[in-house]
Amino acid sequence: MAIERVIDTTLHDDDSEESAVEFSLRPTNFEEYIGQKRLKTNLKLAIDAAKKRGDVLDHILLYGPPGLGKTTMAGVIAHEMGANFRATSAPSIEKAGDLASILTNLADGDVLFIDEIHRLRRAVEEILYSAMEDYKLDIVIGKGTGAHSVRLDLPRFTLIGATTQTGSLAAPLRDRFGHNFRLEYYAPTDIKSIIERSANILDTQIKPEAASLLAERSRLTPRIANRLLKRVRDYADVNGDGIIDVPTTEAALKLLEIDELGLDPADRNMLNLMIEKYGNRPVGLNTIAALTGDETSTIEDYYEPYLMQLGMIQRTPKGRVVTELARKHLGKA
Repeated sequence: MAIERVIDTTLHDDDSEESAVEFSLRPTNFEEYIGQKRLKTNLKLAIDAAKKRGDVLDHILLYGPPGLGKTTMAGVIAHEMGANFRATSAPSIEKAGDLASILTNLADGDVLFIDEIHRLRRAVEEILYSAMEDYKLDIVIGKGTGAHSVRLDLPRFTLIGATTQTGSLAAPLRDRFGHNFRLEYYAPTDIKSIIERSANILDTQIKPEAASLLAERSRLTPRIANRLLKRVRDYADVNGDGIIDVPTTEAALKLLEIDELGLDPADRNMLNLMIEKYGNRPVGLNTIAALTGDETSTIEDYYEPYLMQLGMIQRTPKGRVVTELARKHLGKA
């Protein structure tokens, strides 16, 4: 059975976009957005050029591991362009008519954000081709021999797609994005700044040393950093004076079973199972999923990226291999 994780990178109920507190933690402009300097530099250039021409921004594809701020960056782009921001997710667009309804309700200059765009159904995806390229919408009216195609004009809009799996995008869709940007893991100093900013918004006092400690355990990911901050804040409110210092942070993280590298019980469980069952031999993705009780996509999207970043797992043609670094960390060298 899958282990519920405090530090996974999926949105939980308490930190979803619908949460007023979580939404308030999101930066709204480039000045507030910490980190991703290369990405911000390139985006500023593209935005300034589009505004100077009085044109809409080219379509943008944002990709990278989950939790790094793709949705937030899309909102920042819309704000910097002075445009309305419309957000949806690919799984919620079940049929072509759903997307047609969204597109026909856009206004000139609007920014449409589609999260998990790699999960669009093929019939829905094909509607996007002409919409992105020509700002036209081709719809079929009627059925059978009486069916006929109608082409509608659409307002000029900017589509921002976010994905964790660029390889799953169809080539015709991927080629229609004028800009492709990858979000990288954050530097610890940037994560510390994000934690301090969030603590200020949450009206919580945090010591610099405690912010650094939290940054080290946050897997270089803002979403996890903010979530851990909230859990430590809860601990400080109940077991202390509400001030987050190093002893309070260490005690809270120990309670959450987050170790010094940011690994949680689920990470350690997966690594231990691979070592105990297969030793030094490569392990296939389906086998790992069977061992942990997770989906293969969960392993690829939420376990592997950070473990590979740390050098604890290596991918080989025959499967995944646990490294000596991981064995030492787990006491199984």
